[in-house]
Amino acid sequence: MDDGQPVSYMGLPVGAAVLSSTDTQFGTVEHVLQIPELDIFDGIAVKTKQGLRFVDRDQITDITTTLVRCALTDEEASALPVPEGTLVLHPDTAHDEGPSLTARYGRLFGRQHWKELE
Repeated sequence: MDDGQPVSYMGLPVGAAVLSSTDTQFGTVEHVLQIPELDIFDGIAVKTKQGLRFVDRDQITDITTTLVRCALTDEEASALPVPEGTLVLHPDTAHDEGPSLTARYGRLFGRQHWKELE
C-alpha cells in the first residue's frame, strides 16, 4: 500500500484507508469531524463492515494523502463506537437520473421532502 504524503486533517481524502497499529485495514474514511469555529480536529468517521464507527483524534498517529494510521489494536478497532451527534444526511443525487418513469417524475416535479429541510 502506498503511504502517500503527510497532510493535515483538512487534506484527508474521503475513501482513504484506515489502518490499525498492525497495518491491518479496518475501514475507509467517511468524513472528518471538526469544530470549525475553534479550528479543532475531533476525529474521523470510518466506514467499516460493521457500519459507521468513530476514531478519536488521540487514537490517530499518521494522516497522509492515502491512509490514516491509528494506535488501535485490531481488537480495539473492531470495538469502536458509533459516532454520536447530529444526524448526517447523504442525499442520492443520482436518484432521479435515468429513463424510468419514477426518475422522470422526480425531475419534473422535484422531491417534496428535499425542498424544505427546516
